[in-house]
Amino acid sequence: MFTAFIQAFKTPDLRKKLLFTLFIMALFRWGSFIPLPGVDYGSLKAIMADVQNNGSLLDLVNMFSGGALLQLSIFALGIMPYITASIIVQLLRVVIPRFEDLHKEGQTGQAKLTQYTRYLTIALGVLQSTSIITAARTGALFGNVSDKKIIPSNSVWLFVLQILVMTAATGLIMWMGELVTEKGVGNGMSILIFTSIIANLPNKLVSIAGGNGGVQKFFAIVGLILLVTLVVVYVEQAMRRIPVQYAKRMVGRRMYGGTTTYIPLKINMANVIPVIFASSLLALPMMIIQFGDQTAPWVRWMSTYFHSTHPFHLTLYALLTLGFTFFYTSVTFNPEEVADNMKKYGGFVPGLRAGRPTADYLRYVMNRITTAGAIYLTIVALVPQIAMAAMNVPQLPFGGTTILIIVGVGLQTVKDINAQLHQHHYEGFMA
Repeated sequence: MFTAFIQAFKTPDLRKKLLFTLFIMALFRWGSFIPLPGVDYGSLKAIMADVQNNGSLLDLVNMFSGGALLQLSIFALGIMPYITASIIVQLLRVVIPRFEDLHKEGQTGQAKLTQYTRYLTIALGVLQSTSIITAARTGALFGNVSDKKIIPSNSVWLFVLQILVMTAATGLIMWMGELVTEKGVGNGMSILIFTSIIANLPNKLVSIAGGNGGVQKFFAIVGLILLVTLVVVYVEQAMRRIPVQYAKRMVGRRMYGGTTTYIPLKINMANVIPVIFASSLLALPMMIIQFGDQTAPWVRWMSTYFHSTHPFHLTLYALLTLGFTFFYTSVTFNPEEVADNMKKYGGFVPGLRAGRPTADYLRYVMNRITTAGAIYLTIVALVPQIAMAAMNVPQLPFGGTTILIIVGVGLQTVKDINAQLHQHHYEGFMA
């Protein structure tokens, strides 16, 4: 592995891509510490010292922004608007036939869908920045833990300026991610998410090590992270290979076809999306109660039953993760489309007729694989929550969502570097 890393930096074009990616990552982190105009940073730091994580939706967004949200920086929204927009555009393919037609048009259609995703990202940036700045002005962003004014001025023009700055920064982050995809290594958006999550790790580990029983908890958490990471690495690379043969055909005097290949069906076809869906939905009640009367019965009920360690919350989390895994897999993988494409180019699964029988077989195999993938995602999502309750840790440095993202991004980036190393006849990381 170290030999491959050295060879990567010895290759001029790959070294340029790696350095460019590292530069964008550093620029992204630097922007996370620039506060919005009009923010009293002294009061903000004093409030942050009293704020405890409560599992709200803001905590999820704060994780994806690398802690920039609760610092009210210009990059407070992070990459979250783009993630949400991408998921919405993918799901709209089921509802809007035009989106499905664009998806089938190849590169031209994908470019159009990407353009729609960009527009939706900016719209969501305006909506989310308005909500966050309003919550910061009223004090609800931090659960009313302090009477200090984070934004002393009530000027409407300052309010508009803050929305414009935060939304423009969201567009800048989206552009930076696309630059990494085009000129760097790996998927740019995934790299920025990876950067945000990793940035919070040292502080969280230090806070755990400095608490009561910190040394024991520290090593227990590190061991848990390593164990779950090994499981995730093993399962994320597991797949079912469906053999496909292509019939021979004559075109002029040339013979085409006659090759054998396979359809790779991953066990976890939905990746981390179902866990993000489930976490976002279950975090909404914790955010809603911040705006309600804390003495009201419904607020007390929701704060108890929707707490991250309550059995009701854990059960609902598991059910939502299972359901979203099947739903998202059915949206992203269409057996009829795959079977039709195989039939069009003369491909067939040995022992099956092309067309409908092949589609039925692919659906049967996919349902069995998805069942295993859904159980795997549920276990990975619940283990950190249960461990958090058992060890009485306010917040684990890694949850199920973060482990899946970090391992997935890491594996994909290593594969991209390997592919480019092989072009120069060098040995890869996984040799």
